[in-house]
Amino acid sequence: MNNVKTVGLLAFMSILLVIVVQAYGGSAVTALTFAAILNLGAYFFSDKLAIKASRAKPVEEHELPQVYGIVRRLALQADMPMPRIYLMDSPQPNAFATGRNPKHAAVAVTTGILQIMTNEELEAVLAHELSHVRNRDILISSIAAMIAAALSMIARFAFFFGGGRNRESGAIGALLVLIVGPIAAMFIRFAISRAREYQADASGAAITGQPLHLASALRKIGTATERIPMQVNPAVSQLFIANPLKALGNRRGGTSQFAKLFSTHPPIEDRIARLEEMALGGSI
Repeated sequence: MNNVKTVGLLAFMSILLVIVVQAYGGSAVTALTFAAILNLGAYFFSDKLAIKASRAKPVEEHELPQVYGIVRRLALQADMPMPRIYLMDSPQPNAFATGRNPKHAAVAVTTGILQIMTNEELEAVLAHELSHVRNRDILISSIAAMIAAALSMIARFAFFFGGGRNRESGAIGALLVLIVGPIAAMFIRFAISRAREYQADASGAAITGQPLHLASALRKIGTATERIPMQVNPAVSQLFIANPLKALGNRRGGTSQFAKLFSTHPPIEDRIARLEEMALGGSI
């Protein structure tokens, strides 16, 4: 269902983009081309950009033998190449994975997560992260980002330069595109991000066969991210298994249904509930 939801959301974004392109002609094509160039660059260099933005450092196997051992075993189970391993010097327990495909993957963990996780919980977290790579989530998020960026650029073109086939209604149409287009694209991007987190939870738990281990890890991470700050570029915060900026006031969501629309991550309690249901024989 998470994959179906992702496809549906991307289709909706694409339809919205087609409608806007038809309405604004040349300026829309220019914006789409520019957005595609920017996001293709981000896609092909996603691993390097994320590592640099998070200030993660490469580590060799003798420095993190536990992490290397777990990741190597999980990669074999998932029929993936061994990703590069990085370490972030932060007391906040967190982790992320990036890379446009399994051959260009990188996994980063914080010093904090190594201090509070059991071996089983750490394995569950790393399985979640490898699932992001195997599920091609960087590609999915890059496509969503490209469409969203194009819609935002078209909105600006429409507002400042007019356009559209009907000059008399051009101002009203430009205003509608300026307001509705970027907001709709933002909501859809966040929804896709949340769907991919749910899917990585399910895929990671399927690899280990122990969804409750991931639930336990998320419970610890959720509590810690509320009180332990982490200095990280907001542009890469959605890559992490949990929002690393919560303790700094950038919660991007809360408990209300409306607030959840602004969140790149599903609520920790919802993710734990789904994993517990999976452990009882359900699916997420």
